[in-house]
Amino acid sequence: MSARSPRTPSYRLHAPSGQAVVTLDGRDFDLGRHGTPESHAEYDRLIAEWLANGRRLPPGEDLTIAELIVRYLGHVDRRYTSDEPAKIRLALRPVRELYGLTLAREFGPLRLKTVRQRFVDQDLVRGQVNKRVRRIVQMFRWAVAEELLRPDVHQALKAVEGLRKGRGDVREGKPVKPVPDAWVDPIRPCVSRQVWTMVELQRLTGMRPGEVCAMRTIDVNTAGRIWEYVPESRKTEHHENGRGRTIFIGPRAQSVLSPWLRAELEAPLFQPREAVAEHRARQREARKTKVQPSQQDRRKTAPRKRPGERYDATSYRRAIVNGIAAANRERAAREEAPIPNWHPHRLRHSAGTRPRREFGLDTARAVLGHSTPVVTESYAEIDRARAVEAMKKLG
Repeated sequence: MSARSPRTPSYRLHAPSGQAVVTLDGRDFDLGRHGTPESHAEYDRLIAEWLANGRRLPPGEDLTIAELIVRYLGHVDRRYTSDEPAKIRLALRPVRELYGLTLAREFGPLRLKTVRQRFVDQDLVRGQVNKRVRRIVQMFRWAVAEELLRPDVHQALKAVEGLRKGRGDVREGKPVKPVPDAWVDPIRPCVSRQVWTMVELQRLTGMRPGEVCAMRTIDVNTAGRIWEYVPESRKTEHHENGRGRTIFIGPRAQSVLSPWLRAELEAPLFQPREAVAEHRARQREARKTKVQPSQQDRRKTAPRKRPGERYDATSYRRAIVNGIAAANRERAAREEAPIPNWHPHRLRHSAGTRPRREFGLDTARAVLGHSTPVVTESYAEIDRARAVEAMKKLG
């Protein structure tokens, strides 16, 4: 390998555009209008960083936003088995659309605010806007840790404060309330067996939507009167201080869950592709006319989108929304009042009201798995006993 040239790249004019440029590591950098103080200052900055880095471009100097997103999504897909990657993709979508070709090192607070305004314009509630912005900033924090970007890029983005309550241009989220059984039960004929089982398990155990979607046989301990489910990936695992998250499954929930336990221990219990296959089989059985030869198999040989191996929180919620819409069409035909829309997280709140009413707030917290970093290890056994006792009666 040849030695690097001791010559410092020069500041020069790009005649067709009138811009000042400098070539570093075979790549031209635009410095601004030739001859201006700003272009000379940018030249001095780049040369100083290039020299300080051993006559090489510092990390991130030629990395675009689109390239950074690709690398980061590869990381989160390997790290998470929950629905977090889907949420991260939603947060990063407008970043890629607006600034995909922009150098990552040039993404600063004003551009972050522009992306945030895109979320506001989509009519997201304030809390959701702030969550998506935090996910964007987290990507830049990861890039710094991987030495893809300089630390000052992340530090600048951290200066953007979250939206505060009272801003007139952003909606405030409403408190999540329990969903009445009268709104839940009518959707049963309108959703798949898989989705309805997930709904029942949430009502009985209080688990999160992502937790019920991720259930596998290997994660369920069926020894003892009360079964225990330890999710492979948990929402709060980064601040649980070793306590873990155990979901206790009582006799009623066991009867719901038992038919779904699989010989393939690591396979998801509830699979969209099985739900689709069962739906198509019911359609064939209900068909009253003879199937013509040309219609024997009209499925696409290479469909653009195939049913997934497991549900995530988004597809689960979508299935419930579709079930509510189908139930309301049937109710409209009978001239009955429609069911209000609800989402699966409200089932968790419904499950929390019963233990709170019968056993108190501490027991409800134990059943739902609520904890904070300051809760000591000594409370774990107390919570465990309370949750087990509650599930003997309620679950």
